[in-house]
Amino acid sequence: MAGMTGALTLGGLLTACTTQPTAPGGAPVSAPGADIPPPAPREFRAAWVSTVANIDWPSKPGLPAAQQQAEAIAILERARALNLNAIVLQVRPSADAIYPSKIEPWTEYLTGAQGKPPSPWYDPLKFWVTEAHARGLELHAWFNPYRARHDNARSPAAPNHITNTIPSAVKRYGKFMWMDPGEEAASKQTMDVILDVVRRYDIDGVHIDDYFYPYPIEAPEVAGNAQALDGNGKPASKELDFPDTPAWERYLAGGGKLDRASWRRDNVNRLIEAMYKGIHREKSWVRFGISPFGLGRPDRRPPGIVGFSQYDKLYADAELWLQKGWLDYFTPQLYWSIAQPAQSYPVLLDYWISQNPQGRHMWPGLFTSRIGAAAPTKTFEPQEVLDQIALTRQRPLATGHVHFSMVALTQNRKGISDQLRATTYPGPALVPATTWLPSERPGTPLVSGARHKDGVTLKLKAGKATALYAVWARHGSEWRFAVVPASRVDWTIPDDATSGAANLVYVSAVDRLGNEGARVQAWRKP
Repeated sequence: MAGMTGALTLGGLLTACTTQPTAPGGAPVSAPGADIPPPAPREFRAAWVSTVANIDWPSKPGLPAAQQQAEAIAILERARALNLNAIVLQVRPSADAIYPSKIEPWTEYLTGAQGKPPSPWYDPLKFWVTEAHARGLELHAWFNPYRARHDNARSPAAPNHITNTIPSAVKRYGKFMWMDPGEEAASKQTMDVILDVVRRYDIDGVHIDDYFYPYPIEAPEVAGNAQALDGNGKPASKELDFPDTPAWERYLAGGGKLDRASWRRDNVNRLIEAMYKGIHREKSWVRFGISPFGLGRPDRRPPGIVGFSQYDKLYADAELWLQKGWLDYFTPQLYWSIAQPAQSYPVLLDYWISQNPQGRHMWPGLFTSRIGAAAPTKTFEPQEVLDQIALTRQRPLATGHVHFSMVALTQNRKGISDQLRATTYPGPALVPATTWLPSERPGTPLVSGARHKDGVTLKLKAGKATALYAVWARHGSEWRFAVVPASRVDWTIPDDATSGAANLVYVSAVDRLGNEGARVQAWRKP
């Protein structure tokens, strides 16, 4: 937690934040004479927490369970202090798990050895979910859909790893072992893993990243030969093709009519559609999100946008997923600066907004970890991230963002956390409501208030389908907003040094999908 100012104490932030209800930023709102509070601020504010290579958590493998838990709590405390409202936690780095599973082994990033559980034993995913919800934070479980193993792995593959249990479903590609999207057994395993987590854990979302077919690498005969030339006498560059010939030949023998690239895209598409439908069959309130590479199809891009084609190289037809509505939120990895013409952040954001006819949540991914990067040409200044958030807020159809990754905020690189807290997230916000999924509207909470020495204390009892309370307190003529976990049975609104005690308080219940119920007056100054 080094680098945060002393003002960022958890209790103080939760009870005394002043927010702008009609915009996500958080500026004070004065409503002289108004007895009805304004709308709640809404914005998805999240950060990825990577477990692969111990990028974010745990800080290194082999830590005692108590230290792993302490690090998790520090991350959640930082997220709440910054007024984030969600964590996207990597639970399946490489066909392995950060939780006890009958399908895949424990990940080595916890203990240093694949298949070895934490010591003393505990369930990290259950711990994260419980502690996140206790702080009013959503917890989205992030799965890598196809990566099976990297040559840099520290330990041998466990006996129950897919490379040992279903070797025909896994192919070597350069330094990676990769689950072949053309093999039904590979897709089935990914589906089984995801649905197992949805059934067993109280998660708020399922999230998959940009790894579909692997990012291409050079063929070894070219990469290792500095003299290799192409037919025009220029240095040769030949990509190593993914070795899915057995599955491809079975497809053709079965009467398949697609060309090979279209067939690969169809393999991925069918898994995406199955995930969306399967997740919601299990639990209608668990949202499904995807964070693909940030550049769209070459034949649809805005003028001047150039670069890698995920459509042709990863076989990811992200535009189709949006068109079909096979996701609840879309988080394109827009990891370039505003001023970079060939991959301009606002141009790309506008492009993806235009590709979203179903009106799914658009929450772009920001490369916050570029702040303080070692390579001078790769680094961002904090202002770049602040400006990207500001540009996103100017677009009503983009209602949030996700930081990659939490480590940059934990380390407060170049003061980014201080600046976010002071200028961009001065108050909390509710996650935008997911109105297209069925839900039972939240019931009216039972709430009472009483004046005490240093503030107003509320007694809270949740009604049906309540995940959070939204609390408005009027100090003078200024409304202040807070988000309170449904597990709380009491909540104190402290007196303010400048504007004094609260004189009017309203409370409402919010469900798992962000729908708000009726507001009730909890207390009024006599």
